[in-house]
Amino acid sequence: MSGPAGVGGPHTTAGEFRLRSVAISAYGPTVLEAMGYGAAIPIVPLLARELGASVGQAALVGALLGVGQVTTSLPAGALISRVGERRAMVAASAVGAAVALLGAWSPHLIVLAAATLITGMTWSVFLLARQGFMIDAVPSHLRARALSSLGGSHRVGMFLGPLLAVPLISTFGPRVAFIFSAVMSILALGLVLQVEDLGVDERRAGLADPASVRAVLWGHRHTLATLGLGVTAINGLRALRMSIVPLWGDHVGLSAAQISLIFAVSSLVEIGLFYPAGAVMDRLGRAWVAVPTAVLLGLGLVLLPLTHDFGQVLAVTVLMAVGNGLGSGIVITLGADTAPRIHRAKYLGGWRLFGDIGMSGGPLTAGGLIAIVGLAPAIVVVGAAGMVASGWIGWWVAALDRSRRVNERMPG
Repeated sequence: MSGPAGVGGPHTTAGEFRLRSVAISAYGPTVLEAMGYGAAIPIVPLLARELGASVGQAALVGALLGVGQVTTSLPAGALISRVGERRAMVAASAVGAAVALLGAWSPHLIVLAAATLITGMTWSVFLLARQGFMIDAVPSHLRARALSSLGGSHRVGMFLGPLLAVPLISTFGPRVAFIFSAVMSILALGLVLQVEDLGVDERRAGLADPASVRAVLWGHRHTLATLGLGVTAINGLRALRMSIVPLWGDHVGLSAAQISLIFAVSSLVEIGLFYPAGAVMDRLGRAWVAVPTAVLLGLGLVLLPLTHDFGQVLAVTVLMAVGNGLGSGIVITLGADTAPRIHRAKYLGGWRLFGDIGMSGGPLTAGGLIAIVGLAPAIVVVGAAGMVASGWIGWWVAALDRSRRVNERMPG
């Protein structure tokens, strides 16, 4: 790895490095981008309806965000492997700002749909690039804390963005959320421009020894088929929580305001857990976080059909929030642990694809089950499947922990 000691390069020692040394350069852009993202994305279906879309069409336009992310995971890895994390983040922020302004002044549904799709694509590039930057910038013994804090900064931004956008939207209408998003991307761009270009040596080595994304992923097929499926399950459970809780809340008669309050409380719980989760991963191992994350998310889903009022739904949702908060950064930390030194970005693109499949596949699976067996039985089935998956996750993550401990004891 290249980079001076002050930014977490190879010469950084345990005594010299502090996470606060990369706080602004790493976490600042993430908070700002997430604020804009969190403010604008919930408005997309509303603006689609304003432009004449039916309810189904509005939902489809909103879903294009996920389509953009999933389809860009592998190309993003290939792009970053050529231009580096810094340039990729600069490009993602600049394009994201332009596309947000396009969304703000969308004259037609097709334009809004295109803007939403491209937003998902730029977000995928940005998230992947920030992960690679942190791998280079932070010593391995602090990696989990750094990446959990990165996940936490994302949560902070997603919480603050909608909160700050509410008075603007109330005053100027829904389109101002996109202008807010563009401003956040421009501010993030300003911070990214101050970031050093790390990982230059590895990138040059990768360009000197080219390999296709397909060849890189095939070379790591065992890891992807074991740990990769584990992160698919974790992200699937996370996405299920976001889609299932509102449906169940509506089923038991909760208002939209009550459901929003439940998620606001859950977000605060998660924000409070991201740094302790990283410390546990660094000191005890990744399995101590990965397994409780899957168990608590699965258990919460199993218990959800037993709830019948606001207090009960809140309690179960907070239980799931504890699991999700403990899992802050677990997916990107496992990706960093297993990534090769050469062709890292291409590998991480594939790793991210496995997580994105979980994020999109979880709700789709639940939707199919709900159509077949009904809401409550479907929730129990997917929750139980998550708890079963925790065994698979625990087995392979524990094996990774053992391998890491052996490598850390080896000289050199």
